[in-house]
Amino acid sequence: MAEVIDIDDPSDPRVDDFRDLASADRRPDLPGRKGLVIAEGVVVVQRMLDSRFRPSGLLGVARRYEQLTEDLAGVDVPYYRASADVMAEIVGFHLNRGVLAVARRPPELTMDEVTEGARTVAVLEGVNDHENLGSMFRNAAGLGAEAILFGDRCADPLYRRAVRVSMGHVLRVPFAPVPDWPGGLEVLRRKGFQIIALTPNPKAPNLATAMTGERVALLLGAEGPGLTEEAMRATDVLARIPMSPGTDSLNVATAAAMAFYERVRTS
Repeated sequence: MAEVIDIDDPSDPRVDDFRDLASADRRPDLPGRKGLVIAEGVVVVQRMLDSRFRPSGLLGVARRYEQLTEDLAGVDVPYYRASADVMAEIVGFHLNRGVLAVARRPPELTMDEVTEGARTVAVLEGVNDHENLGSMFRNAAGLGAEAILFGDRCADPLYRRAVRVSMGHVLRVPFAPVPDWPGGLEVLRRKGFQIIALTPNPKAPNLATAMTGERVALLLGAEGPGLTEEAMRATDVLARIPMSPGTDSLNVATAAAMAFYERVRTS
């Protein structure tokens, strides 16, 4: 069982990994600093405990410890128990969810590892909004996309906001970078993936008819600029999600969810 350690002093060095989460220049979840992964809230902590991200400690109020008792059985990490006020002084704001867990970043997975056995993957280019990334992982988990691949100019999926918005699914849906972007897409093609670039272009075929492969990689770009011409040229087909007249695009996470659903529906 996790060892419970009561924290009464916000300056206690044992909780330094949880400190100043709101300070942009000191955030411990930035790769250039401690590179920690932070799970926030009971559900997200539970998903961290059930993932390859092994927590090194938890900080929370007494009530959250009681809720996590069964999950922490056999887990040899400290649970730093504090009042809500002390916890707020440590992290830099009042945390309504009442519990945090921190883990070191494990070694990065490779594209080969995350696509092994996968039938549906998302490939992102220029998606740099953490909330969109979090939603993307949540949609992937709920709609059967087995992996997410990152091309150029994407945000860090392990940033605290992305982890929170994903409801912890960023810790469970595997992800990896695509080397040599966008030339690395050829690796997917050799693995038997049909590579489909999503576009709002009304001349592109409907996604439902364009998606014919046994294995499918759905390429999505950032809202606004969309995919680069170079990335689109590296794909097999351009396809669109039908939209009402006068609508120029969908939120990228929404578009991904619709594409994942269409894949499930037609498989």
